[in-house]
Amino acid sequence: MISIIVAISKNNCIGKDGKLPWHIPEDMKHFKELTIGKVVVMGRKTWESIPDKFRPLPNRKNVIITRQENYEAPESVEVFNSIDDALTNYSSDDVMIIGGAQIYKQAFESADKLYVTHVDREVDKCEAYFPEIDPAIWKETNRENNPDFSFITYERQS
Repeated sequence: MISIIVAISKNNCIGKDGKLPWHIPEDMKHFKELTIGKVVVMGRKTWESIPDKFRPLPNRKNVIITRQENYEAPESVEVFNSIDDALTNYSSDDVMIIGGAQIYKQAFESADKLYVTHVDREVDKCEAYFPEIDPAIWKETNRENNPDFSFITYERQS
């Protein structure tokens, strides 16, 4: 199963100045609960944006996608040069795509499920966007509303 986990603003923003444009502790807890014990696939920039004290993400298999040859990562972290190679290697595992924008875009057509935190705000001068979630393709299957955000699960319609 390939799932994408992401937090997006009303205007589909996912990144500004190389980081998340908000701090929502409940979202971090939600992220951890959904990714524990799974393979987390991320781009190099996402990997490098995680504070050193949290890298590699504990109790998960960390996978980095980068075009850089001989990219140096900790021994416990796997590095692939394409999303396709990583997904092929982990085809029998629960894979969570955790960003960034290019990795989401490349994995979007392969994903079975989306775990989306919809943040109730617009972000000016956004640098990274998430693809549009087409309701003809994605069906909402679960929703948890909070005052400033909602956790929504979407499943690909067959």
